[in-house]
Amino acid sequence: MRKSDFHYDLPAALIAQTPTLERNASRLLCLEGATGSVADRQFLDLPQLLRPGDLLVFNDTRVIPARLFGEKDTGGRIELLVERIRGGSLVVAQCRASKPPKPGQRLHLDGGVAARVVSRQDEFYEIEFEEGDALAVLDRIGHIPLPPYINRPDANDDRARYQTVYAQSPGAVAAPTAGLHFDADMLASLAALGVESAFVTLHVGAGTFQPMRVDDLTQHRMHSEWLEVGAATVAQVNAARAAGRRVVAIGTTVVRALETAAREGECRPVAGETDIFIYPGYRFRSVDALFTNFHLPESTLLMLVSAFAGTDNVLNAYRHAVEQRYRFFSYGDAMFVLPQTQDARHP
Repeated sequence: MRKSDFHYDLPAALIAQTPTLERNASRLLCLEGATGSVADRQFLDLPQLLRPGDLLVFNDTRVIPARLFGEKDTGGRIELLVERIRGGSLVVAQCRASKPPKPGQRLHLDGGVAARVVSRQDEFYEIEFEEGDALAVLDRIGHIPLPPYINRPDANDDRARYQTVYAQSPGAVAAPTAGLHFDADMLASLAALGVESAFVTLHVGAGTFQPMRVDDLTQHRMHSEWLEVGAATVAQVNAARAAGRRVVAIGTTVVRALETAAREGECRPVAGETDIFIYPGYRFRSVDALFTNFHLPESTLLMLVSAFAGTDNVLNAYRHAVEQRYRFFSYGDAMFVLPQTQDARHP
């Protein structure tokens, strides 16, 4: 299977540059994987698509203000994109500069913050802030790391809108965008319907925006991201599945987290790194329905959705979305996807 098998044509005008006025104002394309049929709905119709007893699983990661600007001690401008916080004053970051900084070099960041390059490995740099806790420094001088396909600087509103209303655990440099549509009213409506909720944490890394560099899918190696699926969530997932109730993943990050936890069969608690790569041919163990945004052509996330609902079905649905002028990507519209097989439970 080739990367080029997951190409589709997307007019640039359909890439959403700003969020809708209200979180819940997006459209919702429904895809029935078993038949390939699609239906145009609104996000506010979601309660009609769910059942009492469904278990919705959300990713509670919190986006950190991970983009920093400044200059090297030689005077050249520099931009840092923090990939993860190591603890204390240490971070790992990607760097954009006319000449790469060297280990030991001092950086003078906006806001009067000084930092030092500790080491370099491939495209990542270990950076130490000379004063203060790393997260506190980012909160004070950092910018929200909007995706590269959003062609504008971040604004004050992005601090709230490029963040889910249930975000708790800081560490992501990209939002779990499926969750951006949910507001407090929708969460309350679903709870009143008898829909249950559970949470995982997967800190989305900058690698999510890196293009696949090989055409043969079997040769691709996924970037690693930190996750935690706790015992309480595992108990909810296993109880739902044992009772024949659906587990609905709110976003591809939740799929990756739950499928990592279920690699041995039944879902088990897990914390650490995951580099799971899900593409067609994969047999799902823990997810029965998927709520997700639209994904970039030839991306690993589009491959994951294709594994769930069938490549032809997904690409046909995307072509329909283009024809109907849906809004794409992080601040765009969403999909509610049912699996290609009637029962996605068996490995």
